[in-house]
Amino acid sequence: MKDIAQEASVSIGRVYHHFQAKIDIFTALLEQYWSFLGDPNTELNQLIQRAQFPDDIAALARAIRQVVEENRDHIMLIYVDVIEFHGEHINRIYRNMAENFRNAYANRIEELEQQKRLRPEADPLFAVMFTYRFFFHYFLVETSFGVQDHFGFGTDQVIEKAEDLILHGLLNRGTK
Repeated sequence: MKDIAQEASVSIGRVYHHFQAKIDIFTALLEQYWSFLGDPNTELNQLIQRAQFPDDIAALARAIRQVVEENRDHIMLIYVDVIEFHGEHINRIYRNMAENFRNAYANRIEELEQQKRLRPEADPLFAVMFTYRFFFHYFLVETSFGVQDHFGFGTDQVIEKAEDLILHGLLNRGTK
């Protein structure tokens, strides 16, 4: 707490006035990130609300990149949570992830099915979640770990290649 007070240029008593322990500061910082993630006005949440997947894969990728870049310090706290608290705090995000995406994309998935745009064996909800998590992790490595172009391509090419793979798969139809 002394180091925190010194870094913030305030007295230690002032820190204790607002936070009884370091865990309270940690939790408050994570709450800031959760609030950001839940803000309906962020570009990413606007895209999710419009629910135009898979037509907006590139836009989703760019919005996820922005979230990761703007929240690097908060995201790094998730690693502290995993190591120190066995994911106690982050698990609330993942626990409801499938249901949240299902709610956000249910009408869009129904629309795609009615338009017969989906392969019968495809799982569009999985595709949405896979796309979201893939780009989040990709930009996390680039931004938070400082490893640029770790797929051997620039960001625009990675987005194009991921979009192509998500939309068209890897193998020719009828091959195994």
